Amino acid sequence: MPRKMSVIFGVSNIFWTVFAVSQAFKVDMFPDESKIFAQIGDSVSLICSATGCESASFSWRTQMDSPLNGKVRNEGTKSTLTMDPVNFGNEHQYLCTVICGAIKLEKAIRVEIYSFSKDPEIHLGSPPEVGKPVTVTCSVPDVYPFERLEIELFKGNRSMKIQEFLEPSEKKAQETKSLEVTFSPTDEDIGKALVCQATLHIYDDDSPPKVRKTTKELEVYISPKDTAISVNPSTRLQEGDSVTMTCTSAGLPAPRILWSKKLDNGNLQLLSKNATLTLISMRAEDSGIYVCEGDNPVGKDRKEVELIVQEKNFTVEILPGPQIAAQIGDSVVLTCDVRDCDSPSFSWRTQIDSPLNGKVRSEGSKSTLTLSPVSPENEHFYLCTVMCGQRKLEKRIQVKPYSFSSDPEIEMSGPLVSGNPVTVSCKVPNVYRFDRLEIELFKGESIMMNKIFSKDVSKKALETKSLEKTFIPTTEDTGNVLVCLARLSIDEMEFEPKQRQSTQTLYINVAPRDTTILVSPSSILEEGSSVNMTCASDGLPAPQILWSRQLSNGDLQPISENATLTFMSTKMEDSGIYVCEGINQAGISRKEVELIIQVAPKDIQLTAFPSESVKEGDTVIISCTCGNVPPTLIILKKKAKTGYTVLQSTDGAYTIHRAQLEDAGVYQCESKNEVGSQLRSLTLDVKGRESYKDYFSPGLLVLYCASSLIIPAIGMIIYFARRANTTGSYSLVEAQKVC
Repeated sequence: MPRKMSVIFGVSNIFWTVFAVSQAFKVDMFPDESKIFAQIGDSVSLICSATGCESASFSWRTQMDSPLNGKVRNEGTKSTLTMDPVNFGNEHQYLCTVICGAIKLEKAIRVEIYSFSKDPEIHLGSPPEVGKPVTVTCSVPDVYPFERLEIELFKGNRSMKIQEFLEPSEKKAQETKSLEVTFSPTDEDIGKALVCQATLHIYDDDSPPKVRKTTKELEVYISPKDTAISVNPSTRLQEGDSVTMTCTSAGLPAPRILWSKKLDNGNLQLLSKNATLTLISMRAEDSGIYVCEGDNPVGKDRKEVELIVQEKNFTVEILPGPQIAAQIGDSVVLTCDVRDCDSPSFSWRTQIDSPLNGKVRSEGSKSTLTLSPVSPENEHFYLCTVMCGQRKLEKRIQVKPYSFSSDPEIEMSGPLVSGNPVTVSCKVPNVYRFDRLEIELFKGESIMMNKIFSKDVSKKALETKSLEKTFIPTTEDTGNVLVCLARLSIDEMEFEPKQRQSTQTLYINVAPRDTTILVSPSSILEEGSSVNMTCASDGLPAPQILWSRQLSNGDLQPISENATLTFMSTKMEDSGIYVCEGINQAGISRKEVELIIQVAPKDIQLTAFPSESVKEGDTVIISCTCGNVPPTLIILKKKAKTGYTVLQSTDGAYTIHRAQLEDAGVYQCESKNEVGSQLRSLTLDVKGRESYKDYFSPGLLVLYCASSLIIPAIGMIIYFARRANTTGSYSLVEAQKVC
């Protein structure tokens, strides 16, 4: 068929050639062939050109009047049909029609399409393994027309299979065609190459076909085998030892080595991808089955070995010992120390699971529990639990808090006074545990009292405990020493000190006594004189002297702390009671002395009431007063022809009722004491009455009425004054008055 088509196209070309020669107008087609082969996806241009015509008209069509599936471009005497990209719609006989005036010429060209753009692909159904069948597939993708395809597979230089695809396709499409060969590789195949060659016969003449080939080196595999494990030093180990295990496995390619450990559930835990596995510081939990696996693309081979790691005995020590006495308020560190265990884990607790009341710090092979500050709440058995692998050890330490930080305190209920009972208190402050406390009190070498305190389990606190003893000190006790001795008797506990003591020397006081006052020259003095009053008092310690003056309300006004009180120039106001006190810690002794300062009478006043000039029948009061202390003797007199007549007076007052003319005259007041005397005089004038009218004049009546009221009032005043200042009775001859 192809040969017959060549003859026809050849005759046609001769005909057109003859025609073109005979005519000046002609049409050419490029490529200048009757048929061209175009690769699907490429770009192809058909160029139609006219010669011998200045204004040619071009048109393109397919012989079957199908779509052109291309783009036409006319330019002058040329027309171009471009197919980009080439596809199945371009497989036609294309005709270019050219009209030049009345002449019409046509040129035809056949476009055949094909697809052969990719090299063959070689695929192995599985990795080639010596002695095991493997299927090789040689595929040629996207080929058209496949009926002209030929595929041949080579192994080395030997053809394994050749295949043609002669059956026509039912549709125009690109297809992948393949060839399959199954064979069993041998050791001789190692290093050989697989070659897949595809040939597409698209030309009808003797032109060479299109050929594509792919080469793939045949990698022949050998599944891992003969896997072996060597263990150094041994499969039986002690905790802390190291072991090195080396695994080998034969195969092609060389197997990859994987080390795993078999878990309890049967799964494998990957450990390493190296041929050598080294384990250091082995622990008991490292015991088990270790698996070495040789692995390559065609298989696996496994070998197992069992390691037995025997537990190594470890020790736990707790410091400072099985028990410790801890001073309350101090800081105590309990240390849990582990030996022969590389990775211990620690925990602390009390035996009764109470709060630790401390701070835990673990590092390496040690764990510490710090109790700071120690309190009664830390009185426990503390347990340190150590886990080393699956093994557990526990140690305990007893913490016994105590408080005995201060010496006893000796206190007295009061000063030590000979003969007076006093209570001695011996206190031990902030003590714990007080049920182990004993207090003894000594005076000199003699024990005065001891006391042991009972246990009170309900209390966990610091307390102050004391002993009290009452005794009567004597002067013989002076210089003796009181000793308070406290013992905290916890025999099984080691701490210092276990006893404390305090001492106090006794100094016995003697209360002031035999207090005396020596006055020189006398306690009764004239004003202006000097006097020394010296006070002395016995006691131990020597009493301090305090001079005071007694006030009118009985209070004492301190005036001097010297033993001698001196007045250089006494005054009348210095008179009074002076008190000397001897004072020390044991008491007070008091002595009094009255100091009397005498002065001569002065400031005498002699008056007549209502006047020194009265009328006959009036009442007249003659009164004499003075401002002297001490008491002054007052005498009222009336001058007579034979001398002075002493009048009977009451408190220096003399009353004349219904004065008569003979009552007129000179009246005299004499004030005297041991120091001196003073006189005062007045003249009383009594006038007679001239008439009744004058006598009973209204003025005289008023005066008389007033006198009758005033005189009783004065009498009452004098009466009450005498009662308040009674110093004795008055004689009819000499009346005395305290002024």
